[in-house]
Amino acid sequence: MLRKRFIGPMKHPINAENAARADTRAQAFVEARLQKQAINQYPGDMPTSLTAAYDIQDAAIALWPDAIVGWKAGRIMGQLAIDFGEDRLAGPIFAPCKKIRSAEQPIEMPVFQGGFAAVEGEVTMVIGQDADPSKTSYSTEDALAMVNSVHLGVEIASSPFSEINDHGPLVTISDFGNNYGLILGDPIPDWQTFALSEWKCTVVINGETVGQANPAGMPGGPLESVRFLLENTARRGLPMKKGMCCLTGAVTGVHQAKIGDNASVQMAGVNPINCTLVQASA
Repeated sequence: MLRKRFIGPMKHPINAENAARADTRAQAFVEARLQKQAINQYPGDMPTSLTAAYDIQDAAIALWPDAIVGWKAGRIMGQLAIDFGEDRLAGPIFAPCKKIRSAEQPIEMPVFQGGFAAVEGEVTMVIGQDADPSKTSYSTEDALAMVNSVHLGVEIASSPFSEINDHGPLVTISDFGNNYGLILGDPIPDWQTFALSEWKCTVVINGETVGQANPAGMPGGPLESVRFLLENTARRGLPMKKGMCCLTGAVTGVHQAKIGDNASVQMAGVNPINCTLVQASA
């Protein structure tokens, strides 16, 4: 797997030295994301194992010019979770894609024209200390000790490949886990004292409520997502750092949206997060 990332000004979309060694599928996704161009079909053979899918993601991370500031966890459902031995998947969140909730006006969040776009309300946990690079196994208690604060959050799921969610979790993993944005909202007060059933999240798009649920429906809840992400990233040589954000999974589901849509993610006792989807520009 490629680990060294190109950092600095880029004359061309992809650093030539890394590009020569990278998986061509990773190159295609990175090129499309940097140029904000849609992909009409998967760029090569689809991965057939978790290892192969994360190899593509790692190669793309090696080519990407920005620092990782967090990770997302998504669900792997049903028989596939049994087959893979994992019920979650991981994807990186890069610095330019992280925004902080604004009280003044909706935050503009870019998505890919002709690609896939969705808005997800998510409990977001912020890591309070650097993870031990040599530690690759975490208990729930270990994960809890790593959490500094818990926030309402929004994931903008977007990919240049419009069919990314139609071909299963391995394809999703291969393109950064289908992530293209995080909005970090206000902290959830006294989060340690509340049952998950009390964290009811509502997602509204263009004035219509499209989802309402709490994270109790996710196996192990948000903390299990953090535990999974700590292990996944450490085993890939990308251990968590202090201040990184963990998107822990779509509480009310994945709500597809389009450029120009207005969305609001709400939770009792916390200020809402409002955003507008706009076209990503190169």
